[in-house]
Amino acid sequence: MFHATTVLAVRQRGMTVMASDGQVTFGDTVVKQSAKKIRRLYNDRILAGFAGSAADSFALFSRFEAKLEQYRGNLERSAVELAKDWRTDRLLRRLEAMLIVMDAKQTYLLSGNGDLIEPDDGIIAIGSGGAFALAAAKALARHTELDAREIAAQAMEIAAAICIYTNSTITIETL
Repeated sequence: MFHATTVLAVRQRGMTVMASDGQVTFGDTVVKQSAKKIRRLYNDRILAGFAGSAADSFALFSRFEAKLEQYRGNLERSAVELAKDWRTDRLLRRLEAMLIVMDAKQTYLLSGNGDLIEPDDGIIAIGSGGAFALAAAKALARHTELDAREIAAQAMEIAAAICIYTNSTITIETL
């Protein structure tokens, strides 16, 4: 599990949203409150969020952007190829990060173990507060009429109230 962040992706009733907190920690010290952990890629058609080492995450963003260019914005193919590279490349395997990538129709979690996971219900989270945000988002999606943006906002607030590595400075991006 990666500490120091929470990233949540929610797809609900045709809306696609990614949210993250802004806290950056170094050991047991908070060093930043308003970091941006989500990026818009490929002409703003794809969202990517990271958990883990910032330097490693930026390296992965660059690799993923290159895959998107190579495969002309095909999210699934780009994610599969990055997962393959991540699993087989000795340098990439050492990176300590996870990614969530999504477009208007698909969502994937990528890890350094070569995992490529597409959630059944369009909701997935990573980071130290990921389990809290995930549980809250799934409950809200099932038992309320909130839209995806409001589900993400509420779930992130819940995660921030529970996880010491997650703060309530929330960034939300919508496709």
